[in-house]
Amino acid sequence: MAAADPARPRRAASRAEGDSRQERRPARRKSTQSRSQGVNAASAMSSAAVQLGKLLGRPPESVSSLKPTESGWEAQVEVVELERIPDTTSVLASYKVALDEDGELLSFERTRRYNRGMIDRPT
Repeated sequence: MAAADPARPRRAASRAEGDSRQERRPARRKSTQSRSQGVNAASAMSSAAVQLGKLLGRPPESVSSLKPTESGWEAQVEVVELERIPDTTSVLASYKVALDEDGELLSFERTRRYNRGMIDRPT
C-alpha cells in the first residue's frame, strides 16, 4: 500500500456526503398495527411451534401459516402424530394456535389430520 502524499489535499467531503445520504432516505412509516409492545412475526412463529411441541410432547414439523390478530397472533403448526415407514405414510396433524401479544399460547385446536404424501386438492 502506498504512503499518503502530504502535498495532496485530503478529501473532507466524505462525512458530509454520508450525512446527505441519510437525509435522502425515505422515512419509514409505522405499521397501522404496531406491535412495539409485543413480539414480532419471527418470534411469534417460533413461540407457537415451541409451546405446542411442549404441550403435545411431539416436535413440530413446520409452521404453515402465521397472521396477526387483534389480540396477538394465529398460527397453523404441523406436527407428526404417527411416524410410519415409508415416511410418506406418516400421519400429520395441523393445529390452529392462538398466541397473545407477548407470544404466550392462549389456545390450540387440531383442525386436520392427513398422510404426509397426501396433496391438497381443490374441492
